[in-house]
Amino acid sequence: MARAWKPEGTRVRVGQVEVGGPGFVVMAGPCAVEGMEQTEQTAAAVAAAGAHILRGGVFKPRTSPYSFQGMGEPGLRVLAEAARKVGLPIVSEVMESTQLPLMEDYVDVLQVGARNMQNFPLLRALGKVRKPVLLKRGLAATIQEWLLAAEYVLDGGNDQVILCERGIRTFETATRNTLDLAAVAVAKQRTHLPVIVDPSHATGEPELIQPMALAAAAAGADGLMIEVHPRPEQALCDGQQALTPERFQQLMRRLPGVLSAVDRHLWMPDLPAHVVGA
Repeated sequence: MARAWKPEGTRVRVGQVEVGGPGFVVMAGPCAVEGMEQTEQTAAAVAAAGAHILRGGVFKPRTSPYSFQGMGEPGLRVLAEAARKVGLPIVSEVMESTQLPLMEDYVDVLQVGARNMQNFPLLRALGKVRKPVLLKRGLAATIQEWLLAAEYVLDGGNDQVILCERGIRTFETATRNTLDLAAVAVAKQRTHLPVIVDPSHATGEPELIQPMALAAAAAGADGLMIEVHPRPEQALCDGQQALTPERFQQLMRRLPGVLSAVDRHLWMPDLPAHVVGA
């Protein structure tokens, strides 16, 4: 995956959306799908604000076995219906290879969570899938370990891989994790794969998500993954790190200014030739 092998970089197609080109892509939605009303409200809000891909978890790897584990297959149907209504593709986490046949019917991007970054049987199975894979950096993984995990997918023949920096565990306790924005620049130098940032998991604080999202855009990331919930205080999973729709809309309004400073822009659909030449 060396950058020298493909200096122009890989562009990953997610439906009509392109990740890794000049357009900056925003994935947003609830940490966990909790029901139709919550998911439809969130999908409508993020789509209206300008998000490009709807995120939502239906299989949730939780630290405590007593925490909400996700809705499973019914949640996939809810997520797919909400996404269809607003016209957005879907990214959702897969936890094990046995879930792939089910998820391929609903999901446009298969996410590998931080805890599964080195689940090598899962990575090998994803190498045989012809759908994009979003690979999150592990809780305490080095950049090299993260990139080698991506190689497992690439080696299987699937070159549609998006890397995601989501913070690593350090001695610092002021934030949930430590967002390593230097890793974005390093990964962009070493690999041709697109790199996005998840400031929600990285900071764990709503007040910090916007500044870190803007910093990620300035640092050269190809996109963001943001958690949004209509009522974060009632969320069944990670509500403390979710933005309200209003806060998410504010972030989307501020992104273009930062992106323009580094010669980037928010992704937008290709315009017909007669419109471009108008």
